[in-house]
Amino acid sequence: MSTLTTVLLSTAPSLAGWGVHVWWLRARLHTARRDPLTGLRTRDGFTRSATVLLKDPRAVVVLADVDKFKQVNDRFGHAAGDTLLKATADRLTHHVGRFGVVGRLGGDEFGAVLLDDHGTVADLLAVLHGVLARPVEGEDPAVHTTVSLGWVRAADFPTDDLSGLMRRADEAMYAAKQGRTGMRRAGLGRLFTTLAGRRSGRHGARTTAPVVEVAA
Repeated sequence: MSTLTTVLLSTAPSLAGWGVHVWWLRARLHTARRDPLTGLRTRDGFTRSATVLLKDPRAVVVLADVDKFKQVNDRFGHAAGDTLLKATADRLTHHVGRFGVVGRLGGDEFGAVLLDDHGTVADLLAVLHGVLARPVEGEDPAVHTTVSLGWVRAADFPTDDLSGLMRRADEAMYAAKQGRTGMRRAGLGRLFTTLAGRRSGRHGARTTAPVVEVAA
């Protein structure tokens, strides 16, 4: 038996063990970037994929927030709330398509980046908004609510990174929720609004600094 063969045979168990360890680490990392309830990417996983997609000029950033989610939990129970979140995740994933990405950012908030191939994203999101309001199948009594959407074209703000675009989409979503319009697009003008969108609004924080115009 040659020296090389002897060395290979002696190191084979170690190499196999290392291969298993690498596979285990990758599986753990994949699991860490997936939300256990919905199967969507977590914020970290979403950020990684979304940042890559934003290199495409067709990219559109969308934020979605389930309306009155606490009331659903209080009235029907947390199991019904979980079912609603899973249905919302599935519907978002279906409409965003296999070339986009959807993530659960936390609680009842979702983010998405999709590619607008034909300039019809407004129509797509209008359809999606209606779909998200449908009752969840298999629930008795029927559990459903509306979902507020805010969106922005990355090409409208070429100097913004993902964080900046999500902030603009958040402002639009907050305006849609406050105005009960269901969906808003972040525009190119200016509007006196909350400093950090929906999050500041919930705490009553206000500012006179112009942030972004929200156009229907």
